[in-house]
Amino acid sequence: MSAPEPPVRIGSAAVRTAPPSPSSHASTALLTDRYELTMLQAALADGTAHRHSVFEVFARRLPPGRRYGVLAGTGRVLEALTDFRFGEAELEWLAAERVVDDATVEYLARYRFTGSISGYAEGEVFFPRSPVMVVEGTFAECVLLETLVLSILNFDSAVASAASRMTSAAVDRPVLEMGSRRAHEQAAVAAARAAVVAGFSATSNLEAGRRWGLPTIGTAAHAFMLLHDDEKSAFASQVASLGTDTTLLVDTYDVRAGVEAAVAAAGPELGAVRLDSGDLLYMVQEVRKQLDGLGATSTKIVVSSDLDEHAIAALAAAPVDAYGVGTSVVTGSGAPTCGMVYKLVARAGDHGVLEPVAKASASKTSVGGRKNAARRLDADGRAEAEVLITGPDVAVSTWSPDDQALRPLHVPLVIEGAVDTRWCGAHGVHTAQERHRDSRAELPRGARRLSADEAAVPTVTVTLEG
Repeated sequence: MSAPEPPVRIGSAAVRTAPPSPSSHASTALLTDRYELTMLQAALADGTAHRHSVFEVFARRLPPGRRYGVLAGTGRVLEALTDFRFGEAELEWLAAERVVDDATVEYLARYRFTGSISGYAEGEVFFPRSPVMVVEGTFAECVLLETLVLSILNFDSAVASAASRMTSAAVDRPVLEMGSRRAHEQAAVAAARAAVVAGFSATSNLEAGRRWGLPTIGTAAHAFMLLHDDEKSAFASQVASLGTDTTLLVDTYDVRAGVEAAVAAAGPELGAVRLDSGDLLYMVQEVRKQLDGLGATSTKIVVSSDLDEHAIAALAAAPVDAYGVGTSVVTGSGAPTCGMVYKLVARAGDHGVLEPVAKASASKTSVGGRKNAARRLDADGRAEAEVLITGPDVAVSTWSPDDQALRPLHVPLVIEGAVDTRWCGAHGVHTAQERHRDSRAELPRGARRLSADEAAVPTVTVTLEG
């Protein structure tokens, strides 16, 4: 057995830190807002910090024009939770900056989340007021996770919601994520993962590929073309290095001449050509005719150039084989956040029994009490309603449907501090991708229209008897 860690002196307190996390990742504990820690300090001082509490994550409404949302980032939340540890460096900084007092620093040194988390499976579609994640434990344990949970779920779900609209518009054609240069470097990694959850086939981001086992794509940009004296030599170089199955960028100069040079360089077995500018609807048809005339009938056409779901839908009748999307997907295609909130809905009263609590301020009301969730399906397996189950806490927490038309939506993610790793890593992304495909297929007909409309299904409340 290894010797215990020596105490770290923080201010006037000698604090014994818990053993380091087995993870090699940096601590995620300071990816938070200051008021989470100052609330903790006050609650520790007045004795309420250890009250049993239930927090819920939900969106009050969908962004304008959206008929459904897509939950993404759950796996990243769980991965971040394993690294939510206040180590020596974090504690010294908090003490030096006087963010919290010594007693709070001592609590943080021992902090481990020992509560439970449940929620919608990653990849599931959601609707207004859907309780997509439920965090339960002491107030102290749960409140510290608010900012981390929201920052991950709001961003990832916004990207996945936009990506789902794009893959829906593309029908069976692959959509490729290539937006890294349009986002913060770490946001780009998360965006690539979220896009794949919602059906994108691959990403250009190598860190996302390494971290989560995502397929990666990429060949050459216009800079490579301009480096060479002419297209012929550039294409010859790329084919010699990457083989005839590569994708050649044919719109640096004249598209027709570029296609001719590409086929001359690789032969009729050329893998693909890419168009990144101009009137894509017209050019794709012309390029397809030209490729077929040159005998390159199996050569695919990839299009990019500031595509979004509307541009993809406009190309539905064109002979496009794959779409490359950048800026629109990593920015949520006009909706860069889902507006999710993290609200305390129940906490233990004087006798230890959970009591509903709710915010009543205008336009930002919340509904007190723990909720369970299900989706009502019709005889064809299509969603009819999002059903929120409310009532006495014991009844809600143990609820199981009598009605076979109700599909329960909450799954366990963390049990007494133990993370279910099936939702993490490459396996978690694959599982989320499958869940999204099946969940989106449940939507009622017309729910995937891009025109502005209300949520695809209503959210209704069912109250259990005590």
